[in-house]
Amino acid sequence: MGNGTEEDYNFVFKVVLIGESGVGKTNLLSRFTRNEFSHDSRTTIGVEFSTRTVMLGTAAVKAQIWDTAGLERYRAITSAYYRGAVGALLVFDLTKHQTYAVVERWLKELYDHAEATIVVMLVGNKSDLSQAREVPTEEARMFAENNGLLFLETSALDSTNVELAFETVLKEIFEKVSKQRQNSTRTNAITLGGAQGGQEPGSGEKRACCISL
Repeated sequence: MGNGTEEDYNFVFKVVLIGESGVGKTNLLSRFTRNEFSHDSRTTIGVEFSTRTVMLGTAAVKAQIWDTAGLERYRAITSAYYRGAVGALLVFDLTKHQTYAVVERWLKELYDHAEATIVVMLVGNKSDLSQAREVPTEEARMFAENNGLLFLETSALDSTNVELAFETVLKEIFEKVSKQRQNSTRTNAITLGGAQGGQEPGSGEKRACCISL
């Protein structure tokens, strides 16, 4: 993560992880950004985000993935957490139906605080525990389709679909941004060298940062 290539990017996309405590958000984050998984289930304390740069065609996109850091247990997530986010993974534990039952509430909170154009994927995590499944795949897929969401089932433990989930969201955001740049001459569509969303200071060159869809 600390190598120089991490700083060579064209865009920064802020993506937030939301959902009930214990569904595996932190492990999805660490699996995607560091290829790590922790069996220690202690709740994350304090705001945390990790980054990873991926290539989408010829463009380098820096994904800035934010974790709710356990604050969801106290209903204490603030609008600052959502500010500047262009993507979201709404995660539930497919072995615990109650974490799926509140997905609609999470979706409402997201749309209350984030831009209406945010790209959202519903993620059923812990697919490795298929024998303990409580949420049928088709039920979750139908909910996603009815609400205009992307949908995947993942396992942070064995890596199933983790890369695909994040990269699908990033590609969708990138396609929206590309269309917007082609179809619009509005200069406020993209902030150059902005400091939103934890943007790291640039080295002087111009680069498109912190996209607002």
